[in-house]
Amino acid sequence: MTEPATYARASPGARRLAVLGSPIGHSLSPALHRAAYSVLGLDWRYDAVRVPAGELADFLGSLGADWRGLSLTMPLKHEVQAHLDGRDRVADQTGSVNTVLFGETGGRRTLQGFNTDVTGLVRALADAGVRRAAHVTLLGAGATAASALVAAAELGAETVEVIVRNPAKAVALVALGQSLGVVVTVCAVTELADLTRVSDLVISTLPGGTVLTFDFPAELRRTALLFDVSYAPWPSALARSWAVAGGTAVSGEGMLLHQALIQVRIFLTGDPFEPLPNEDAVLETMRGTLTRKAVTG
Repeated sequence: MTEPATYARASPGARRLAVLGSPIGHSLSPALHRAAYSVLGLDWRYDAVRVPAGELADFLGSLGADWRGLSLTMPLKHEVQAHLDGRDRVADQTGSVNTVLFGETGGRRTLQGFNTDVTGLVRALADAGVRRAAHVTLLGAGATAASALVAAAELGAETVEVIVRNPAKAVALVALGQSLGVVVTVCAVTELADLTRVSDLVISTLPGGTVLTFDFPAELRRTALLFDVSYAPWPSALARSWAVAGGTAVSGEGMLLHQALIQVRIFLTGDPFEPLPNEDAVLETMRGTLTRKAVTG
């Protein structure tokens, strides 16, 4: 693991950061981070850069000494692992990294990986009034699904049903559930014939624009909150199905907001647990940025 002292508080000079992924044009991360750095009085630049799978190594090799860190989205949350010098506990637990902090040891650039998705999801669910959920349904088995499973465990989940097209892709989630003390069962989409299934919370980690070939029971849609980690396009097809049944669906914007705040902590202080100066004002400014984006499109 990289020595913690390597990742000290950032100097006040201009720094560069970016969110990487493909596609990336829809990302709201630049607006959120720029708002935060403005409140903090930092002359930091944060951009969105399209980096497809297989091209991360070349991108990392092109960066100058003024770069402080990166936010990562699909398909890079796993690909980055080969380039890291260390990971925080949550990144180790989930095998998913969405934040990279650059440091230096012995004149060599070092990369520390973090996962802020778990905290972001837990805080967003709290904003939506969900602080405990014993029985959770999880859609998808990609990189974000592991973070959603850890978040469910933090909410006290006893059982998590994972719904996927290919059950083989959920094997790692079953093992993760065992390590968390959560009973994880896997159900193929083709097996969704049980109309009596019970869930306190449904979390979808499917890509934006995904259209499902099945409907959840109307009673479940009325009673269980849907948290869809996607926020573009919104409402998603799944969210519309919840609305038809009279239920409540929440987009992933809240998760994006809170995980971004933790990223700002990391980029500024090197520590995801150290609050920012005037953090309440930073958070509210970031939240206001999301609201304005929602109004203006």
